[in-house]
Amino acid sequence: MIDLETLIPRLVNDGVEFVIIGGVAATAHGSAYITEDLDICYARNAPNLERVVASLAPFHPRLRGAPAGLPFLWDAKTLQQGLNFTLRTDLGDVDLLGEVAGLGAFEQVRAAAVRATLFGVECAVLSLDGLIAAKRAAGRTKDQLILPELEALREAQRKPD
Repeated sequence: MIDLETLIPRLVNDGVEFVIIGGVAATAHGSAYITEDLDICYARNAPNLERVVASLAPFHPRLRGAPAGLPFLWDAKTLQQGLNFTLRTDLGDVDLLGEVAGLGAFEQVRAAAVRATLFGVECAVLSLDGLIAAKRAAGRTKDQLILPELEALREAQRKPD
């Protein structure tokens, strides 16, 4: 299970530019979805890559699902040369996405985000509209299954009190 109470404030306090997407974002909007990882879309500029590396380094990030013994160097150059990383850390699984299907790169994802307070810190969370667009574009069965709930939450938000 992911230790969100440690991880999210850590990323925010370290100045990492990111948007929470996926299951944690759905939960932040009131979904009953249970997730076991943290999915974030991150800015790919050089200073932010350095901040991502420094923020996660104490938690020993390594590639999830990679063969045992596969060399992996956790540094900004590695992040710069890749785009999406599925990581296992001492705090749980973290997925770093440089872009999100249905939305685009970090700037587009950030434009589709809202501000929320999670675990005592203010952070960017993908909006319900953004989540719905991303889930539709991803096309995976697990994404399709949550769409009716996300759409119902969006409808409930739009109704006047």
